[in-house]
Amino acid sequence: MPLVPETNMRNFILSITVLCSFYTKAQFFKGFGIFGALTESAHYYENLDTEIKNDTPYVFNRFYPQSHISKEYFKWGAGIFAEFSTRDNLRWQTELEYANKGAKEMDLINPYTGDRTGSFGVNKYTYIQWNNYLKFYNPIGFDSHWYALAGIRLEYLFRSKATVFTPVSANFPKFWFSGDLALGYEFPLFKTFYGFTELHWNPDIIRHTHDNVKVRNRTFELRVGLVKRKKRKGVDDCTAPKYNGPAY
Repeated sequence: MPLVPETNMRNFILSITVLCSFYTKAQFFKGFGIFGALTESAHYYENLDTEIKNDTPYVFNRFYPQSHISKEYFKWGAGIFAEFSTRDNLRWQTELEYANKGAKEMDLINPYTGDRTGSFGVNKYTYIQWNNYLKFYNPIGFDSHWYALAGIRLEYLFRSKATVFTPVSANFPKFWFSGDLALGYEFPLFKTFYGFTELHWNPDIIRHTHDNVKVRNRTFELRVGLVKRKKRKGVDDCTAPKYNGPAY
């Protein structure tokens, strides 16, 4: 006895599986975009010998550099990104970014008395970064959305120019990583293009350690960008095959 119903059921299940696979792949890619950024960064120095310098008042590294927070340094960054997910409210965003960081410092004339120069020098660092975030996307609203980002930046020190506290500031590692938390807002512009703005807090998770000194960078980043998304499907969109008569 032929197993036609069973064969038909097997073919039906196979067809559903293939269609679901195509649908999942189509939904996985959410969009891509570009951004420009204003960066504001500073360095936090901690001299680990500060507590014992009174016992050894003439040992240089007890006093240099002193524990302090640098003055803010303003620069810029830019990047490209892509967004992926099978869900609307939780996404993965991956980026390539060119970012400038640094600090404005007043060098010490006399480390034992704390006398400083009257002008600021700048320690500059340019990074090429691969940033990866979990993006918590608020699905409420048809076009405009609030969202939050949390992730890690993998950083390559492309070039640097350190003129103040050089024994420490000129010896940052070539490869590093930092954390990132951000809040963003996306809004429609035209057709499938959306604008967005984001505010990022980007601190070092682990401090750079150089002999008796630990240094941590902290950067705020204000972004403005453009993202292109797929056309939103309408309720009447349908790709079901149509019967065109026996001639077909």
